[in-house]
Amino acid sequence: MSTSVRHSGSVFSRGNPAYPRRPAPNPRLNHRISAPSYNTVVIVPARNEEAGILLSLKSLHRQTRRPDLIVVVVNNSTDNTEQYAAGYAGDPKTPPTVVLTLNNNPHKKAGALNYAMEWLRVRVGGRLDAVRHVLAMDADTELHPNFLERAINVMASDQKIGGVSAACFGRTGLWGSLWQRYLLGMQILEYGRAAHARYRTNVHTMSGAGSFYRGTALQSVIDRRGQVFWEDHRNLVEDYETTLALKEAGWKVTANEFCIAYTDLMPTLRELVVQRERWARGTVDALRLRGWSEFTRRAIVTLFFNFFGFACFLIWGSAYWTSLAGGNFQHWPAILLLTAFWAVYSAVAVRQLGWKAMLVQALLIPSMLYTMLNIYWSISSVLKSYFTPVPAWK
Repeated sequence: MSTSVRHSGSVFSRGNPAYPRRPAPNPRLNHRISAPSYNTVVIVPARNEEAGILLSLKSLHRQTRRPDLIVVVVNNSTDNTEQYAAGYAGDPKTPPTVVLTLNNNPHKKAGALNYAMEWLRVRVGGRLDAVRHVLAMDADTELHPNFLERAINVMASDQKIGGVSAACFGRTGLWGSLWQRYLLGMQILEYGRAAHARYRTNVHTMSGAGSFYRGTALQSVIDRRGQVFWEDHRNLVEDYETTLALKEAGWKVTANEFCIAYTDLMPTLRELVVQRERWARGTVDALRLRGWSEFTRRAIVTLFFNFFGFACFLIWGSAYWTSLAGGNFQHWPAILLLTAFWAVYSAVAVRQLGWKAMLVQALLIPSMLYTMLNIYWSISSVLKSYFTPVPAWK
């Protein structure tokens, strides 16, 4: 059985940060959502996602271990997202699905996620301990059919793990022009490298595309500060801030390269820069607010090393082109050796994406141009964090 619950007007009632009101129990769901509750609940916040929400929801009912409940939060939408979600919820072949509709939600995605978790918490007796696992996923994301099964296995392997992040890959075949092919291709390579690195090292941040939480871990964050996701206009990257909150509550956060999520990419340069500036600035803002600690020091050091790497890249590039323009071949053996090493290293880093990706990386010039873009939005984000007010985002 599925249902749709609408909440219009203001949905928050207490101070700053705000908390969602507790909706009245729905009798149609009481027989399904009674203690001891569920193994896995999926929360899907969606704002103007009519183009992709059905793909996301269908990826859930194709799971080898289906979720026990899906909660779709239609958040400040002006399109037909609610109608598409309700149509999915009405299909008897799909998992039990609830559609919550929020209008005038001032806290965007964080507010929508908190609202769904508060709604769920009330239904299971007041604490999320009663829900074993909660997956929060974007409405433009498709999950691999084995995602939930693999994430549950990762959780079972270590009771100290509070969150498992998806390994994100960009969708292919969405390009039109040659420029779009380049821009989207670079993002696909970027996501592929990141997924590989996150599995082998550690998780800097949970991915908004797919974050799989232990219910007990979420409740521990609520016990510490009253809500899972920090509802504040300064919180531009709620996934990273919540990752820090989980670590501060004593939980491990990990990722697994077999927990795969396919996500939308930015088709234009403007959209890409806006997205990355929000991510980068939000990270810097979160680090500045928390300061140096056990849980932020690695990110701070990594940030400094990134800028050191950018400086080395610019110095090396300047020396290369200066030597080429001046006909000075004295240092070319060293330059060629360094270039060859970097070409091989770049290709090997994306070997899991296939030989075409390795060839593009080995050419270096495409990735060098994309690195210049990375340098731009990284530097601009730090400067904006210190010298401009926090922007509003939808």
